[in-house]
Amino acid sequence: MSVDMSQFFEVFFEESHEHLDDMEHLLMELSLDEPDIEDLNSIFRAAHSIKGGSGVFGFDALTGLTHVMENILDLARKDELEMTKVIVDQLLNTVDTLKGILACYQNEEDIDWSTIESGTIALEKLLKPTDEAPNDANEPQNKDDIEGFGLFENAVTNDDDAFGFFEPVENESEESAYGFFEDEEDSQKTDSATTNQANAQDDNDSFGFFVDQPSADKVEKPAPKSKKPAARKPKSETKDASSIRVDTMKIDSLVNLVGELVITQSMIKIVGKEVHGETEEKLEGAIGELSRNIREIQEAVMSMRMLPMSFAFNRFPRVVRDLADKLGKDVELIIEGGATEIDKGMIEKLVDPLTHLIRNSVDHGVEMPDVREAAGKTPNGTVILNAEQRGGSIVISITDDGGGLNRDKILEKAMANGLDVSEDIEDADVWPLIFEPGFSTAEAVTDVSGRGVGMDVVRRNIESIGGSVEIESHQGVGSIFRIRLPLTLAIVDGMCVSVGKQTYVVPLTNIIESMQPTKDQLKTLANDEVLWVRGEYWPLVQLHKLMGIDGAKTDVSNAIVVLVETSRKRFGILVDDLEGQQQVVIKSLEQHYRRVPGVAGATIMGDGSVAMILDIESIAAEIKTPSKQEVPLAS
Repeated sequence: MSVDMSQFFEVFFEESHEHLDDMEHLLMELSLDEPDIEDLNSIFRAAHSIKGGSGVFGFDALTGLTHVMENILDLARKDELEMTKVIVDQLLNTVDTLKGILACYQNEEDIDWSTIESGTIALEKLLKPTDEAPNDANEPQNKDDIEGFGLFENAVTNDDDAFGFFEPVENESEESAYGFFEDEEDSQKTDSATTNQANAQDDNDSFGFFVDQPSADKVEKPAPKSKKPAARKPKSETKDASSIRVDTMKIDSLVNLVGELVITQSMIKIVGKEVHGETEEKLEGAIGELSRNIREIQEAVMSMRMLPMSFAFNRFPRVVRDLADKLGKDVELIIEGGATEIDKGMIEKLVDPLTHLIRNSVDHGVEMPDVREAAGKTPNGTVILNAEQRGGSIVISITDDGGGLNRDKILEKAMANGLDVSEDIEDADVWPLIFEPGFSTAEAVTDVSGRGVGMDVVRRNIESIGGSVEIESHQGVGSIFRIRLPLTLAIVDGMCVSVGKQTYVVPLTNIIESMQPTKDQLKTLANDEVLWVRGEYWPLVQLHKLMGIDGAKTDVSNAIVVLVETSRKRFGILVDDLEGQQQVVIKSLEQHYRRVPGVAGATIMGDGSVAMILDIESIAAEIKTPSKQEVPLAS
């Protein structure tokens, strides 16, 4: 009976990406003085798993390259090859090549076989083969030239017979290939292959790339080192719990269904107010129990969408390492708070802004070693990437101990761009200027983005997921970029306010306080009402005018003001009444209706009505902040 192997492709692609990420992380953390044997074994097993699975599925470009990589790692873990920076760099380059090949197979694109051949040659050089030159080494290769890999009749596979396909494995890091067959033995045991398997491996060492290329077993091996091997890391206890892969669309559907449950529960609660007598008490108890259960279901479902920040953070040590080497700097990246969880959808949208900010910190934040020493600093710089949860928000900070932002250059550039600034403005108002479109103080354009190049895109991407970014900088000390984000894009904690007969939701993350102003606090500037509170003037947004609502309170002195803030400015929103705090499920208004200015989405209230969720960031962008010349002296 033939089996359609394509049904397993997606699992293979996902797990291969995970293996490659693990390999990159472990290679970055590997100590060259005393490599940890468990780290080497884990890197070997990852390469071994990709080779095995790719052989089963016929992805020959992956199989050949991972086999040569596996040979190097096998010698290293047997203490027969000394790991050096050159070897680690080449292995990291190979990981990049494998990611590209994997993407080509996944997207059904053509494979660049010349890249594979050059990568294989570079790896083979690390094995220090004998002087016997391979025949026809430069002969063009293609996937039809690659022999065997256990795909054809009578081929003998080495170590990869089962590829771990059915029975679940004990430890995911030791999984050979994708949990489809029986769990294979520990890879260290399978390394001692039988004579027939060893012969088969010798026959397949070149994988069609080189003729008569010496295999790892034929390489002249140096004498074993006398130093004591690094101690093995203790294995974590085996857990009975297992994990399964679930499409995020199914989770999103479940989130929506739970949202409908919340709405239905609110409806039942409203209807329950019409019931009286003994039944009323029983109904209230049942509704209370239902509310608690739905809340727990909602939290459990939302937790399925949450991933640790390490999913995004773990790619940046490589970014910092490669960029620092290129610039001739010594920069250490310290990651803190990687276990902090955030919505999966937000992690994917955070990668580009974080990459830009970190590259700028290394390139233009941290000084060259000689400059740092002249300033009394250590020659090596430090960049700290931190994530922590504060209330209902996640705060991500990128801190460097470099030279800090140059106030004078920023002001000079701002004036040259025609921005309305003065030389005596506060530092806190100077730093955000670098987020203006086309703003850069870089004296030379390089292939590494300067601090300020494309920063408007960084801010726009962060604001698109409901976040904000702020800067703190000190000359000669360093800079801190802080990104504040909601925990999830699916649910928002908000304050329900009414204007006329319409209800709106203001996200709590933006609210400072709500108040009913006195006449003395209300001023008029250029025919616009402003509010004097907290020692400053706040522009006022009349929500009924913004949204075109009839029947609202037009007398400003009788209205309620909700004071809000964004990364750009502070202002007040005039509303009729406060209805109370509520957690709401966000529905896409654009998907079901059309985009409405100033609105981030919609939600369904307990009585079945629709409430708009305000987009405070976009509203702030339309507000004109009074200049100092317009502001009267406070009475």
